[in-house]
Amino acid sequence: MLQRLILLCIALAGLGPTWLLAGPERAATAGECPAVLQHQFQQLDSDQRIDLCEFAGRPVLVVNTASFCGYTGQFSGLEALFQRYGGQRYGDAGLAIVGVPSNDFNQEARDEAETADICYANYGVTFTMTAPQSVRGAAAHPLFRALARESGAPPRWNFHKYLIAPDGAVVGQFPSQIPPQDERITGLIEAHMPK
Repeated sequence: MLQRLILLCIALAGLGPTWLLAGPERAATAGECPAVLQHQFQQLDSDQRIDLCEFAGRPVLVVNTASFCGYTGQFSGLEALFQRYGGQRYGDAGLAIVGVPSNDFNQEARDEAETADICYANYGVTFTMTAPQSVRGAAAHPLFRALARESGAPPRWNFHKYLIAPDGAVVGQFPSQIPPQDERITGLIEAHMPK
């Protein structure tokens, strides 16, 4: 952790080229980061920023979420998926999951702290959660516009899932009714995991 902070300070201060950032803790540069991941978000109920380029080179599952939906229980399945293919088991090489709360379907809490409480306290979520965003139409976050364009399918409801391969290709999209641990999702994740 200390090494990462020192290297980050060096890079931000312009005291060294980005090639000094070596090893698994190296942040991806814009040239290495696929276009679909070149987006930033505010972290849920936090002042910290999330740079999706941190997930370059690994499979990423992006999901639009909601706190008061019939599919909200899928948080448990998403967390189980994260523990199976990401988290501590694979570290920086494993699956990243990015949950993006949205009120586009009128089923998200109005208060961001309540959304965070539902995710973290009620469902024990440890994967990345962003601050609420729009995911459909002209107001959609640029990530979701790119996902809709590349997959041919904008989110039709909450808990629509998109799988991005390590090279940045959108390789799958799954509607709400397909649960996170469905073999169609897990098979595709496994096909894109490090060997």
